Amino acid sequence: MSNLQKKDFSSWYLQTIQQAELMSYSEVRGCIVFRPDGFELWERIQNEVNKYLRQEEIRNVYFPMLIPKSYFMKEAEHVKGFAPELPWVTEVGSEKLEEPYALRPTSETMIGKSFHEWINSYRDLPYEINQWANVFRWEKRTLPFLRTSEFLWHEGHTAHADEADARRRTLHVLNFYVKMLEEFLAIPVHAGQKTPSERFAGAVDTFSIEAMMKDGKAVQAGTSHYLGTKFAEAFDIKYLDQSNQHAYVHTTSWAVSTRLIGALIMVHGDEKGLVLPPKITPTQIILTPVGPWKKEPKILETLQTIQDLLKAAGLRVRLDDSDSTPGYKFNKWEQKGAAIRIELGPRDLLQNQFVLKMRDLDAKEVWSLDDLEPTFIQQKLDQMHDRLLVNAQKFSRTHEHLNIETLAELKEHIKCCEKNQEIPGFILIGWDGSEETEAQIKEETGFTTRNIPFNPPVEKKFDIVNGKSAKHTVWIARAY
Repeated sequence: MSNLQKKDFSSWYLQTIQQAELMSYSEVRGCIVFRPDGFELWERIQNEVNKYLRQEEIRNVYFPMLIPKSYFMKEAEHVKGFAPELPWVTEVGSEKLEEPYALRPTSETMIGKSFHEWINSYRDLPYEINQWANVFRWEKRTLPFLRTSEFLWHEGHTAHADEADARRRTLHVLNFYVKMLEEFLAIPVHAGQKTPSERFAGAVDTFSIEAMMKDGKAVQAGTSHYLGTKFAEAFDIKYLDQSNQHAYVHTTSWAVSTRLIGALIMVHGDEKGLVLPPKITPTQIILTPVGPWKKEPKILETLQTIQDLLKAAGLRVRLDDSDSTPGYKFNKWEQKGAAIRIELGPRDLLQNQFVLKMRDLDAKEVWSLDDLEPTFIQQKLDQMHDRLLVNAQKFSRTHEHLNIETLAELKEHIKCCEKNQEIPGFILIGWDGSEETEAQIKEETGFTTRNIPFNPPVEKKFDIVNGKSAKHTVWIARAY
């Protein structure tokens, strides 16, 4: 970690995303403007999710942003969970609306109404759709990408004939999220089940993937919910089964959002700015002429030929032939997270070589121009992805604590970390399953339960608060 990361992680984060030109602030409280590079990161995440959807034959739809109040009132737990964050539209011009409309916080209620109309027979099931949309949750404390009043996401919604099939989809999606984060974003995660107090409003079970940031805090990077028949009963979503009997469908919903962009930055960034996995970075290769290159036209010609070659192979490559100094250019493209920098000057041209600098490594490499082929560059990009994932895994493991058994030990751990300016990280604890002990941990330490991992590194036998037999082994952490 850089000095600023250690000293003031939030300041480092805000400085990094602004220097990289990912976003700018808007005049609407808690909302941001996505600049081109920032939105491209989201588009590349969209592409990965859409590949999964096409593979699973789940099609995209779009629903209205405004949701009638009466829809929310049909599922009491759901409306109670979202009520504090809901913005309402109550009038148009000078005319009061007969019924208020909420700005969409999520779409279970709207989609439930449509499922009621669309699903009639077992032949219609499973019914599986996805929506790309903006949603609104009027956050009191905001942080760009990670927690904003308006954010972008995808939300999948499915209806099934029985619980088994619905749960299969719920966990299949979660497994896809794990794979996408590790193989595309180079972010390791813990997959598991949320505790009842942390699950989605109206869900029977919520499952999540939790990622550790460089300040040791958790980001809930994706969720998948088994909703049972709650929304089906609220919206009368029934189907005629093979026995000619009416039955309620079992529904699911699942999502990842633009908070993944924040997680990317916080997991991989360094003192120079963005460090982005090559599969998602807007600029994979930046070509930079150096030295008195304007006196030697062949330098620019060679770089343009290289650019054409790499572009034809599908690589994202740019040529910076601006009048800025090499040092300014190097700094600029490091801040923006370009994965590879290729330098070419008069001496390099004379010796038929080029200089290559990987964004995540300190040393430069010198290679023959004859080696500069798309397969060579792709190999370098793949190696960088693997390094980023391994480094993130090492960081997470280093800051995961498995031997804290009591609340007193947890408090002492936190105290020592604060004194030594260290990261408290993730703590694996035993939990008796009661809301009382969960609430006490949060009140006395600021740590919240992240999830009950499917495959914990160890099984805890005793509750961290009262020493009683543990029903679950749980990850806890401070979180965004």
